[in-house]
Amino acid sequence: MTQTFKDRSFEVEKGLWAIFPGLCKGCGLCIQKCPKKCMSWSDILGVYGTPSVEVNDECIACGICQTVCPDCAISVAKKKEEK
Repeated sequence: MTQTFKDRSFEVEKGLWAIFPGLCKGCGLCIQKCPKKCMSWSDILGVYGTPSVEVNDECIACGICQTVCPDCAISVAKKKEEK
């Protein structure tokens, strides 16, 4: 049996935020460290049957959640600012 790691992407004002539920174990470190408190538990289950996470429109794509995630389950791409 093969497992695919399809992401769930959210386009926010400052960038693109994605979670890979197949990698998320639901530890909650990202929720604890988010400076905007814009992350919450999702209805989509992670690798161990625990809830994965999602963001709302307040996300500033700072990338702290990506940095603290021990399983590399979060990807954040900040939009380039136009000059």
